[in-house]
Amino acid sequence: MTVTDRPETLPSAEADTNGPAGATSFDWRYVWYQLRRSPLAIVGLVIIILVLATMIFAPVLAPYDPNAINLLNRLAAPSFEHWFGTDQVGRDLLSRVIYGARTSVTVGFAIVGISMGFGVVIGAFSGLAGGRIDTVIMRFMDVLLSFPSFVMAMALAAALGPDLINAMLAIAVVRIPFYVRLARGQALSLRERPYVKAAVTFGSSRLHIVRRHIMPNSLAPIIVQGTLDIGVAILTASALSFIGLGAQQPTAEWGAMVSNGRDFLLDQWWYPTFPGLAILITAVGFNLFGDGLRDIFDPRLRAK
Repeated sequence: MTVTDRPETLPSAEADTNGPAGATSFDWRYVWYQLRRSPLAIVGLVIIILVLATMIFAPVLAPYDPNAINLLNRLAAPSFEHWFGTDQVGRDLLSRVIYGARTSVTVGFAIVGISMGFGVVIGAFSGLAGGRIDTVIMRFMDVLLSFPSFVMAMALAAALGPDLINAMLAIAVVRIPFYVRLARGQALSLRERPYVKAAVTFGSSRLHIVRRHIMPNSLAPIIVQGTLDIGVAILTASALSFIGLGAQQPTAEWGAMVSNGRDFLLDQWWYPTFPGLAILITAVGFNLFGDGLRDIFDPRLRAK
């Protein structure tokens, strides 16, 4: 990066580990400056903002009650009255897609939050502890990773019972090993830092070191992975709903709507198409934004 590419008033986004706690401090002004230089990341950010706004203002944006049944107007084609058409019981699809954002995106955030929360703590503790504890934890994670993610999520969801909450928990469990490996790699690197060794010397507990030193300094890759995983979580939850293991009627959820509309694809194309597009656009938005963050936080790319 040349001098003219980066204003002197914007500090580097490098981690500041000079403090006594060794906590990471990123200059988010610099992150925003770099983010603006990536048109695709901006597109992703705009999509995310629009989806979040749709979630928040769903009661205002939806023209009808998403669960209101009108059998006299079933499977109506898109029109000025019903922009996305209606389903097999006459419910307005636009309203259901808007309310479906609340369900699908909330589930995506919840899955990432649960898997990240448990995975980061377990991985950081494993990397810091080392020895037999690390070996046992990582071998167990290897066993979980040996199964295809979706197949395992489907098996867990089927065992728990067809329900959106159960599907969310099943996916979260499947995603935990990915965060464990990521956090462990960061912990193996950070435990050699002087401030971590000093904390060990002064008798700090492992839990304190993980909470105070390891986790704050691992935020960058974890945030990037979490952002990318939201799109994956939404797609996976929608897939489970598609096969009947996720959201049940009359819940407005994008995957369940696609599943209900697949039998009408040839004659009533709008039924599965609009919820499917909502899934696609949202997943693409989170992935584009996550790619932009990865480019910013990757030290190899940042050094260019």
